Amino acid sequence: MTATTRDLFERYHACWEARDPDRIAELHTIDSVFHLHSGQPPALGRAAVRQAAADSFELVPDLGFKIVSLRFGEDFWVARFKMTGKSASGAALDVDLADFVLVENGAVKEKHSYVDGVAMQAAIAPAEDSP
Repeated sequence: MTATTRDLFERYHACWEARDPDRIAELHTIDSVFHLHSGQPPALGRAAVRQAAADSFELVPDLGFKIVSLRFGEDFWVARFKMTGKSASGAALDVDLADFVLVENGAVKEKHSYVDGVAMQAAIAPAEDSP
């Protein structure tokens, strides 16, 4: 079963790398939870997951992920990433991310993402006006 979980991770990660919210949502269960633990409520269900992913790509149009570490279990994976890109405000993004993902019937049931909130806010904050 771990091979199946790894295959799901590979397909799911490819969707994030392609910045494709539709394909990301398709790999979630109908009642999935996607919670970016940075102060906002979780996205519940595929439509909300799709919107949350689309919002991420709007904030950082060239969002990329470098895998730092990755572990698999029967029905989960845990990954550490370095998120990179340039935010819509023009700031460089170099932010640590940790994901804990639960799998059910070959799809993502829950995705809990933990980011370096200080670094993320600095990268996505609007650029200050110059005098």
